[in-house]
Amino acid sequence: MFDAAEKEPDERLHAAPALRVCGAALTVLADGAIWWEAERMLVVADLHLEKGSAFAARGIALPPYDTRTTLRRLDALLARWQPSRLVALGDSFHDLDAEARMGAEDAAHLAHLTRRTDWIWIAGNHDPRPSRQFGGTVHEELRAGPLTFRHEPRPAPSTGEIAGHLHPCAAVRVRGRRLRRRCVASDGTRAILPAFGAYAGGLNVLDVAYENLLPGFGFHAWMMGARTVVPVAAHRLEGD
Repeated sequence: MFDAAEKEPDERLHAAPALRVCGAALTVLADGAIWWEAERMLVVADLHLEKGSAFAARGIALPPYDTRTTLRRLDALLARWQPSRLVALGDSFHDLDAEARMGAEDAAHLAHLTRRTDWIWIAGNHDPRPSRQFGGTVHEELRAGPLTFRHEPRPAPSTGEIAGHLHPCAAVRVRGRRLRRRCVASDGTRAILPAFGAYAGGLNVLDVAYENLLPGFGFHAWMMGARTVVPVAAHRLEGD
């Protein structure tokens, strides 16, 4: 989106401050995660591990490498940021049978990752009982400082909420070209994270599903390019 040949919608946005939610300074990463420096915390949402194998079981042919790709991306983030805690905001597994379908190499890799930090699984709607064989601890929600981490966002006001579930993305027109990218949607009182999983799709932040979460146009979509993140005001966005 915002790399090399694809310039930012507004060059001044390079100087945009960190995303703040109820006073907590968060860094939105182009990988689709959030870094909270004060807590040394890395946050990801909607990994949907083994989504590919779930589709294959229904006769929908997809390359069976989504789990491996997602885990490698997580591995790189852990190496880069060295978090004290990682919070996975639910739907980390695509369904309750994902564990059984996961290959031995991927299962060993995931178990290795969870041993590298204090790993928190937030229960989601796809995985209300995340497997504990991989390590980590399971919570319905987690509170830390002014923030509450849960899977499904609640109707506004929901002050300090960090959630996933909706797989937010945003579209903007730049010099006549329409760009659609994953994003973190935030109005300063809450943030909704995009799906981190390799096969997870996205729902436009102007969809009706967000109306009681981010009412009006008083929010920004922190849109993600290959290496950069640019906050774009809601009034500049396009629907699908």
